[in-house]
Amino acid sequence: MIYHLLYPLHTVFSSFNVFRYITFRTIYAAITALVICFLLGPWLIRKLQEHQIGQSIREDGPNSHLVKQGTPTMGGILIIFAVVISTLLWANLSVWYIWLVIFVTVSYGLIGFVDDYRKISRKNSRGVPGKVRLAGEVGIALFVGLVLYMKPGFTANVTIPFFKTALPNLGWGYIFLAAFIIVGAANAVNLTDGLDGLAIGPITICFMTYLFFAYFAGNIKIASYLQIPYVAGTGELSIFCGAMVGAGLGFLWYNTYPAQVFMGDVGSLSLGGALGTLAVLTKQEILLAIVGGIFVLETFSVIFQVGWFKMSGGKRIFRMAPIHHHFELKGWAEPKVIVRFWIISILLALVALSTLKLR
Repeated sequence: MIYHLLYPLHTVFSSFNVFRYITFRTIYAAITALVICFLLGPWLIRKLQEHQIGQSIREDGPNSHLVKQGTPTMGGILIIFAVVISTLLWANLSVWYIWLVIFVTVSYGLIGFVDDYRKISRKNSRGVPGKVRLAGEVGIALFVGLVLYMKPGFTANVTIPFFKTALPNLGWGYIFLAAFIIVGAANAVNLTDGLDGLAIGPITICFMTYLFFAYFAGNIKIASYLQIPYVAGTGELSIFCGAMVGAGLGFLWYNTYPAQVFMGDVGSLSLGGALGTLAVLTKQEILLAIVGGIFVLETFSVIFQVGWFKMSGGKRIFRMAPIHHHFELKGWAEPKVIVRFWIISILLALVALSTLKLR
């Protein structure tokens, strides 16, 4: 809105020409989201406490987590609000990619909200039945994939990291690949959200990484130089990513160990869904496996644990899954697990960015 209100005045006031630049608006979208979190965070935490909206701890989890019982949850509402408001203020709203990623963020947030509400009302860690929740996620993701497939100019080619000429066209199959990435990212982040600040740290790093991908993909000269697919309009997604980074840092202020508030499924599903959507929109679909390597690790630790448990008649690979609980049970202090996972996330982000030149 600020862009649409002030940039047209650049013909009268030349200084308003600054609003044309994506970099400028990205910075202020991040600052706006951060300030919103700082201003509304204490109020939201207080309201969640007043309404006894507290976290239910899984019964089979580490004993050290029992002290977290009742900690305010559903703090992801703060992230979504800060991101949506900041994006609407600073982005060029005529770019429909902005509306698509906001749609996924809000709709996945609503699924998470219902899931959290059922957990709180029933006072246990079981929310919406898994099949019902998954059906909702898949339906939204398939809709996004179909819209993209039908949009003129958006190709069904997939970018393969390290190979500049390998751009297989999946045709209709791209719809299902897009849906898989969006749903997979949402649930991977959801699985990772088990320790104070564990999920919000890596997800913020991921959005910072895709901020660069979005800017590069939306700039025809840079895209040509880096030999990556040019997707007109995706540069504006940098503003959304900047808002996510600001909101992530703002939320981390309250979510860092020991957490004052948890994001809940309303936060983890919306953030993961938004990240998957960005990977698809910027045509860096496969690279998400590297950027979000921590989330991939967490997901596969659960898959392998469950699979081996069933195949071996009750034996386990890890002491507990997701894998962050395994390290806790090995004696690692919670802050040590969190910070080391953040460090790995930073390294993976750097590797992902390096692939832009390794082609």
